[in-house]
Amino acid sequence: MTDREAVIVAGARTPIGTAYKGTLSQIDAFTLATKAVAEAVRRSGLAPEAFDDVVIGESLYGGGAIGRYAAIDAGLVNAPGIAHNRHCASGLSAIQTAASSIIAGMDDVVVAGGVQSSSTMPTVAWRCPATDEWTENWLAPSHRETPDAPIADMSITVGWNTAVKAGVSRAEMDAWALRSHQRAIAGIDAGSFAAETFPIDVVRRDGSAVTFAVDEHPRRTTSLEKLASLPPLNRGIEGFSITAGNSAGVNDGAAALVVTDRAVARSEGLEPLAVVRAWASVGVPPAETGLAPAAAIEKALRRAGRSVEDVALWEINEAFASVAVAATRALGLDEERVNVLGSGCSLGHPVAMTGARMVLTLSHELRRRGGGLGVAAMCAGGGMATAMLLEVPPSA
Repeated sequence: MTDREAVIVAGARTPIGTAYKGTLSQIDAFTLATKAVAEAVRRSGLAPEAFDDVVIGESLYGGGAIGRYAAIDAGLVNAPGIAHNRHCASGLSAIQTAASSIIAGMDDVVVAGGVQSSSTMPTVAWRCPATDEWTENWLAPSHRETPDAPIADMSITVGWNTAVKAGVSRAEMDAWALRSHQRAIAGIDAGSFAAETFPIDVVRRDGSAVTFAVDEHPRRTTSLEKLASLPPLNRGIEGFSITAGNSAGVNDGAAALVVTDRAVARSEGLEPLAVVRAWASVGVPPAETGLAPAAAIEKALRRAGRSVEDVALWEINEAFASVAVAATRALGLDEERVNVLGSGCSLGHPVAMTGARMVLTLSHELRRRGGGLGVAAMCAGGGMATAMLLEVPPSA
């Protein structure tokens, strides 16, 4: 039985940009990942030679071992690197992989996180089986390409299916999305994200320079009336209730965290930001993807010998508002403790970054509130979900 314990001692993320025309739209994933890794390493105060590995979640980018690119450019030349892909849950799973290696005693210090540049990601081309035809899309399939493969429209396979199966109405989703924006804006105004973000100097397409320091996706002027006026994303399905307003944004950003063993942290004089207590991932039929976070949460809590009542704060990614509503309802959670600083509908969803962003936000918010247990959970394309249980000691 190991007595090692995985703790997060530092972390940093870029502000989240809106894709294509946003502030980060001219910066590729390699650069974003390098900036986040370098800042997390700087904040840790650890020497470059202390790092054993760099695990970076990536999704839809196909850029090779992006963790190694970031390691080299961030000055960690002796640390190898890996690209970790669990679709939307890639950043969260990267932290789990780092924690596994720490607890097993294979590594002592690992940088883990995720990156997404929706603005610059390449399209993916593959040959259709038994033909000479090629298909090109920005979305790589999560399973074999067939006429009935449920990968073409996530607003249907995740957002709509979840709303139908969980009985979530358009009004409930719009109300959840509005509150998400309100909480994100309140967090920005209160400086709640200042401890986790760092500014980036950006040269825009027109040659002008700007320092990007604040998440740009939350909308101050949105309202229930505006959200209710948005058309459904699919007009071919009667009653379709998923809109751009109650869905996550398409975004750019990167986040990285330094994970180490508690004994190493103690020897280096580092105070843990949070302790990784447990995690779990699940697979479900792809059509039930949006319902999977509740199952992953229950599995992670069982592994830790904990219950829903033990958890102080929850981060359940709003890939679609229906997902967060469904999980909250299924687990009987208090909505006032779920996504207290907003989530995908407001902050945005830079796919492979989001899980790492959630862990950072959750850790800092628990710390501000005097400690306790927190859960970060999210669904992932192809019928998956993952959840992680964190603890911030009361003394923090």
